[in-house]
Amino acid sequence: MIPLVALLVLSVVPFVLSAPQPTPDPIHMPLLRRDSRSVEDLPKALAALKAKYRIGSSKTKRAGNSASIPLIDEQNDSSYSGQVTLGTPPQTFQVILDTGSSDLWVITTSCTTCSSDGTPFDPSKSSSYKASNSQLTINYGSGSVEGTVAEDTVSCGGFTVPNQEFLAATTVDDNVLAPGVSGIMGLGFQPLSSLQVSPFWQTLYTGNMLSEPLFGFYLERWDTSSTVVAEAAGGSFTLGGTNTSLYTGDIEYIDMPSGSTPSYWLQQVSTFTIQGRTLQISSSQGLAAIDTGTTLIGAPTSAVSEIWSAVPGAEALTGQYAGIYAFPCTTTVTASISFGGTNWPISSDDMDLGEVGTNSAGTPMCIGGVFDIGSTVGTGSGVPAWIVGDTFLKNVYTVFRANPASVGFATLASGLNTTPSGSSGTSPASITGTNGVPFPSPTTSSGLSSHQRLSAFLAAFVTLLVGYILAP
Repeated sequence: MIPLVALLVLSVVPFVLSAPQPTPDPIHMPLLRRDSRSVEDLPKALAALKAKYRIGSSKTKRAGNSASIPLIDEQNDSSYSGQVTLGTPPQTFQVILDTGSSDLWVITTSCTTCSSDGTPFDPSKSSSYKASNSQLTINYGSGSVEGTVAEDTVSCGGFTVPNQEFLAATTVDDNVLAPGVSGIMGLGFQPLSSLQVSPFWQTLYTGNMLSEPLFGFYLERWDTSSTVVAEAAGGSFTLGGTNTSLYTGDIEYIDMPSGSTPSYWLQQVSTFTIQGRTLQISSSQGLAAIDTGTTLIGAPTSAVSEIWSAVPGAEALTGQYAGIYAFPCTTTVTASISFGGTNWPISSDDMDLGEVGTNSAGTPMCIGGVFDIGSTVGTGSGVPAWIVGDTFLKNVYTVFRANPASVGFATLASGLNTTPSGSSGTSPASITGTNGVPFPSPTTSSGLSSHQRLSAFLAAFVTLLVGYILAP
């Protein structure tokens, strides 16, 4: 699940080509970000993340071209959304683009419990809408989404799939959906689909509609903005190709680990370097999901403990903040990660999420960008031990390739994701906005005093974990 540019609150209307047939060249879709909401509690957020990766009790039940699409950066880099249309005539929505899930769902006009101000889909206004007799419920750590399994025409970036199956949500619990967002478009593989259908992008691929069997992301940084930016341009999503203006040099592709079945977009973390100390990650603890729908980097308990032991003064928080680490705000944290090839740097801006309070000695402490996802993650077949989200992905151009199944990274073009003009470093922001409830104050067991202001990045992180997690 937040970095963006200085003091601008932009209302960005993503550009989507409207030609009847996509051109042979990639169409680039801009991304968007949005303001953050209130946070309830971190344990629930961590539970939701584990549910997404099949760790926990969440479950579901069943009753030759390319395009580039602009992205919207939500809540100072908490998540990134793009524009899709559903129905005939088309109705337009902002949805989270999530490589960690594989279903499409949107709220509908029949949803009386939807608290989001996102645009609802009106089935009565679509002549191509077909509802089934099946109902689907998706349970989150923060609530559930329930609706009717349906089919309709779906378009994104000039590509159109008729009769795409999706969930028309009629009941959505509070805290599940962020403001201004109408749902989620999953960009994982079909085995993750709760609907048990081919995701939109995979339908395009198997139908030979893409120039290349891949899609690429550039996620813009706004978490260094001196204020919480409600909504702003967030980068670009290119479907069926790459945007060569956004990176330099070659794309380093690394195939998915041997023996893995494409479900999540998997890589193997080989090393993690912090403050000059390189940690070797064993193959049994290094399986990682590359997830645009997760804000931070989650890793196993043993790895996270070793990572933060390299930062003088860093400490694990306990109680309600269990799993999160804090370090002295005067420290600049330098880090990098490798998946068996290049050692990719992670900006210190992304490793520092902002001040959370002071320790017993009165030292201001800042939240770190790598958190403890637990020691049990990764024990199931195909379940990743690491969740590599936007803390890392903002530092590279990322390409997800279907054939051969692999993930590629490239160096960003000069001038991209630099500290926004007029910013003053990571900005603390009032704890309002991610899920409609207040974030809990630190307990005395954490060693940190109560603090009324938390970084926009952390607020957005919890939003993403609680609100944007689809259990397969």
